[in-house]
Amino acid sequence: MKLWKRAVGVLKDKRSIYVAGVSRRTSYRNPQLEAIIIKATSHDDSFVDYKNFQRVYQWARTSPLYMKPLIWSLSNRMDKTRSWVVALKGLMLIHGIICCKMPAVQRIGRLPFDLSSFADGHSRPSKAWGFNVFVRAYFAYLDQRSMLSVSETKAMMATTTAAVASSRPDLAEELERLATWQALLDLLLQVRPQAENVRKVGLIFEAMICVVTEVFEVYGRIRRAIDRAVSRVYDLSPSSPPPGKAEACLAIGILRKMRAQGDELSFFFELCREMGVLNASFCPRVDRIPEEEDFREIERIIDGVSKRELSLECGDHDHDRDDDQDCAIAVVDHGETENYSSKTIITDKWEVFDDDQDYFNSRRMMEKENEVASNDHVPMLLPPPPAPPLVLPDLITF
Repeated sequence: MKLWKRAVGVLKDKRSIYVAGVSRRTSYRNPQLEAIIIKATSHDDSFVDYKNFQRVYQWARTSPLYMKPLIWSLSNRMDKTRSWVVALKGLMLIHGIICCKMPAVQRIGRLPFDLSSFADGHSRPSKAWGFNVFVRAYFAYLDQRSMLSVSETKAMMATTTAAVASSRPDLAEELERLATWQALLDLLLQVRPQAENVRKVGLIFEAMICVVTEVFEVYGRIRRAIDRAVSRVYDLSPSSPPPGKAEACLAIGILRKMRAQGDELSFFFELCREMGVLNASFCPRVDRIPEEEDFREIERIIDGVSKRELSLECGDHDHDRDDDQDCAIAVVDHGETENYSSKTIITDKWEVFDDDQDYFNSRRMMEKENEVASNDHVPMLLPPPPAPPLVLPDLITF
């Protein structure tokens, strides 16, 4: 039965190549390119024709004029097929085209075909549901990935245009873009074999290699963006604008989402290692996101605490940590018995009064003035010391 299906698939591919060869050449149709696409997306599930994959990529890089017949031929084949083998090879092919990062590719937008409700028509549903789910999940990711490429290109052009006014993009826009990439990573992690019979198929193994490579790229991009964005949230320098509550809420959500995605990534890599896609020694280590207590500064921003108060509080914590002990401080008000209010600051080691504090402040100001005077660039001429009195002998008295 399997040999019969393979023979039927070969006949279908040869017929499609013949029809493409005798068709008329138009702006939307290139017979030679169409034949290469048919060979790359054949019905044979035993191997992937990477040679014809590379030939398609060469056509795409040659000129933007070939992008239109390429997309037309591929979408026409995807719309007609009911074979999960052809559909999966077509998705792998369009995935490689998206990764070319050419201007013509970045203007494609959403994919020109729809496989969101794909169902294989050559196998029983009990055996084909795993392949159907894999194809639908792969299509959902690539569709959003292609659409995000367009928005990223527009955002990059807008940032380049506004580079004169601001050296860095707005923090809220950067965080929103980061949240979009995290949602894209969620879609990508769903592209995995869920049925036992699917994990043993060679074509699924080849597709998972492409998926794992994409996971590395997307996850690395998210981590770099998180480092940049969160450092701006924690930035306490006076030159940087203070983050608002909206930016702080987005930062908290991004960090918590990334911690949840760390567990999903660990499960995903473990599955790939069991399939043999990843070697155990090559399996990357997923960095853990900090715990809840490390979100305290961002939560204080949400509660309305200023950045200067945060820096002062951090300085107090560091000073207490150096002393290796906590000192309880209390302020005692003695009432307004005179024209001024007298207060005493009581600690475990000293008592400081307001009068003494004024005296210390005046002494500190005098020391600063003397220090400034000593550092003056104009040399100060001092008068010479007085000479000792000269005693003259008495020459008159005999």
